[in-house]
Amino acid sequence: MPINDKKLGDFLNKALSDLGGAISSSMVIVGEKLGFYKAMAGAGPLTSEQLSKKTGVIERYVREWLNNQAAGGYLTYDPVAQTFTLPDEHASCLADENSPNFLLGAFQIFTSLAKDDSKIIDAFKRGKGIPWGDHDCGLYEGTERFFRTGYSANLVNIWIPSLVGVSEKLKSGAKVADIGCGHGASTIIMAQAFPESEFIGFDYHKPSINVARKRAKEAGVSDNVKFELAESTNFPGKNYDLVTVFDALHDMGNPIGAASHTFKSLKSDGTWMVVEPFSSDKIEENHNPIGRIFYGASSFVCVPCSIATSGPALGAQAGPKKLEQVIKSGGFTKFRIATTNPFNMVLEANP
Repeated sequence: MPINDKKLGDFLNKALSDLGGAISSSMVIVGEKLGFYKAMAGAGPLTSEQLSKKTGVIERYVREWLNNQAAGGYLTYDPVAQTFTLPDEHASCLADENSPNFLLGAFQIFTSLAKDDSKIIDAFKRGKGIPWGDHDCGLYEGTERFFRTGYSANLVNIWIPSLVGVSEKLKSGAKVADIGCGHGASTIIMAQAFPESEFIGFDYHKPSINVARKRAKEAGVSDNVKFELAESTNFPGKNYDLVTVFDALHDMGNPIGAASHTFKSLKSDGTWMVVEPFSSDKIEENHNPIGRIFYGASSFVCVPCSIATSGPALGAQAGPKKLEQVIKSGGFTKFRIATTNPFNMVLEANP
């Protein structure tokens, strides 16, 4: 078949852009670990020599890194003064861990997954899974850092208020279980906001539980939060006012079993809040830049994690209809989408 030169050129430009992004993801991690972004934040224009002095890094390497970042649009360059600047807007994404726009955790996740490529290829060929705990350790830290920013911006101010009657219960004192809590970012944020309530974070990954306990102590919330090792299908406790699952239901090997156990663990007027990546039931509507990220992460983490325990492999773009089927199969009769944003959908289920 004859080649359409325009289509070929368009694709090559796209592929080259992706290649530049791929190598630059590693450069972003290098820049963070060497302190470049924080040194440049609010500092105005800097030469490579000035950044070298501020960070104690060899100037020749600094110069190459700066030009990579400028070529990608992460920094601006003044050719007359030969200086590089980190715009304030970019600094909020690259240098401020308290910013809701902070992205370094995502870069850490994706660079860690590249280290698992041989495991992923083997899983693809043999149809086997990869347990969460078998990934490169950078995945766990990156996940905490990336998702914590979204939880800090949305959980207390938007997501919980979108649930019927839940804010009032938490303010007066409620019993809450956070399933698949990881390093405990979501649990700790809720515990800080609602000191009258009791929070228990559960996860089956022991190293994450150990980190979560440390984080709780550092945050000063040990009085109303604790972390325990448990599966989503057998976590202890009854009569919970609220059970939460953040970005984890689609990863589970037995999501219906988790729904069923959650149903039995709630009070009759309790609420299950399930936060999932935003997705449409129509596959073609997920073919966009955000969906591309989610499908990639799902291929490396979510689907292999579920398959590892003979699960249904829902994937990060399962769609609300499929998630509703899972939740109602566990016994819940009431289901609704409480709120959404471009990255998340908050699902509310009641007995």
